[in-house]
Amino acid sequence: MLSIEHLSIEFASRPILDDISLLINRRERIALVGKNGAGKTTLLRLIAGEYQPTAGRISRETDMTIGYLPQVMLHQDGRTLREEMMSIFYQRSDLYSISEAVFIAEMDRTVIGLGFERRDFDRPCSEFSGGWRMRIELAKILLRHPDLLLLDEPTNHLDIESIQWLEDFLRQSPSAVLLVSHDRAFIDNVCNRTIEITLGRIYDYNVPYSQFVTLRQERHEQQVRAYLNQQKMIHDTEEFIERFRYKATKAVQVQSRIKQLDKLERLEVDLEDTSRLNLRFPPAPRSGDFPLIVEDLRKDFGEHTVFHDVTFTIRRGEKVAFVGKNGEGKTTLVRCIMGQLDYLGTLKIGHNVKIGYFAQNQAALLDENKTVFETIDYVAVGDIRTKIRDILGAFMFGGEASDKKVKVLSGGERSRLAMIRLLLEPCNLLILDEPTNHLDMPSKDVLKAALQDFNGTVICVSHDRDFLDGLVEKVYEFGGGRVREHLGGIYDFLRTKKMQDLKELERNQSTPNNPNTQNTPNNQNTQTSSKADYEAQKAAAAERRKREKQIAQTEEEIARLEAQQTEMETLLNLPENQTADNFQHYESIKHQIEQKMYEWELLNDQ
Repeated sequence: MLSIEHLSIEFASRPILDDISLLINRRERIALVGKNGAGKTTLLRLIAGEYQPTAGRISRETDMTIGYLPQVMLHQDGRTLREEMMSIFYQRSDLYSISEAVFIAEMDRTVIGLGFERRDFDRPCSEFSGGWRMRIELAKILLRHPDLLLLDEPTNHLDIESIQWLEDFLRQSPSAVLLVSHDRAFIDNVCNRTIEITLGRIYDYNVPYSQFVTLRQERHEQQVRAYLNQQKMIHDTEEFIERFRYKATKAVQVQSRIKQLDKLERLEVDLEDTSRLNLRFPPAPRSGDFPLIVEDLRKDFGEHTVFHDVTFTIRRGEKVAFVGKNGEGKTTLVRCIMGQLDYLGTLKIGHNVKIGYFAQNQAALLDENKTVFETIDYVAVGDIRTKIRDILGAFMFGGEASDKKVKVLSGGERSRLAMIRLLLEPCNLLILDEPTNHLDMPSKDVLKAALQDFNGTVICVSHDRDFLDGLVEKVYEFGGGRVREHLGGIYDFLRTKKMQDLKELERNQSTPNNPNTQNTPNNQNTQTSSKADYEAQKAAAAERRKREKQIAQTEEEIARLEAQQTEMETLLNLPENQTADNFQHYESIKHQIEQKMYEWELLNDQ
């Protein structure tokens, strides 16, 4: 359907893609992956015809159609949502074979699937936010049914329900799909082929993303070994040349080695593995036992009730997720916590709570006249200042990028920079509102690992199932004006509901006043089962908290013993203190540390 042959492109004499070739067949669903700046968006724009290659060519079948959704787009105002959608009907080349009624039904399914409501149909497009405008453009592209869909980060402004709908749509679509996304779960559910761009080259794997990760690691290890072997050979050869360059008896061998190096095809490999950089938040100042207490909270906007009767308590050290459809009140509740909105009811911030807040518009608050490095250097304290370059590299601001002014950064780059700032500011309650929207997979891994190690409390609003998995231990579900607490992680939450995804949860959710769900035998059984499940989860959570408390106590004991060990080592450095009693005491401390480490391992296993 589309072939790329020996394609290269340069910007300002810097090669972005170098002699790449690939074939895209009909109905294929391909994930395009690689670090930020690797050339993923550039390749999409080349295929869409927005860029022209420096060399090589792109061949398309006759009459082939392409739908391209960029990360950033210009919007035209002047029409309602309905008028914008209907404009596609009159542009469709297959108009003669489709009735307007059929198109309208398809339009309704698509627009509602992407999260709009029927009352939105007659609203001017200019009233919608940037994220909703992106959904409008996505709906228009999907309704065109192009032969090839090019999607650049399509999930950034979608809630979980809409992501699930888009997954289903793309799996069933007759269009071929080439998409860039940092949402692991999304690309794994949609794509059956993975193409990685690195160092200007492409590596093509005819497998879904999760299998690609394993194969990629094997390939990378082989490349590193080959690269290191070649580097050793080059070093040995250059050393031989320098050693015997002026020795007449070795002239022939020296010239032979020089020619050998000249002809050598130098291997390149991405040795930097920033995804494994171990970053930590500063130690959280100790807060009270309950950083947040909410009782009978209610929020109204005019006659519209966002939520009511919301009651829950978050304990110190808990990591929780706020999930649910867009517009159900997740960000609204966060803004109430931050004191940005008024409300009815009780909302108590605990003793000595210091909040670190990442809002969706956080990037707009950065000082545009500072450089990237200055922005981070301004907030970094202690030993972390020596690692600023490493931290910036982990979030794709390595090299010259750290000297860029904030005002020249893209929206995604600004969001990443704001996230790094938050990573370095001491706090004990982190509130993150969609923190992963503009982070690539290595950066998300760095952030997730830092949050897992963080000893404070975390509230995370996110639609990224992979990011939440293994991070949160409690889920608050927003929907129908209520907030419901579920113990366990994100997939425990889904399994408890006996559903495959959050879309089913929201679609099947019954309202309190629905007579069809009241007092039926099945409903009573479900309530009994749910109560038993809840009690089991509650007991398991209590046991977990007990073990975690024991782990913390054991860690404190290990720290105390290690301090004693250091004191004894300092003492034993002096000859006059090297007595049998002191050595025996030192060995006793070492033995106690080993015992406590063994206890710590057992507790963690439990």
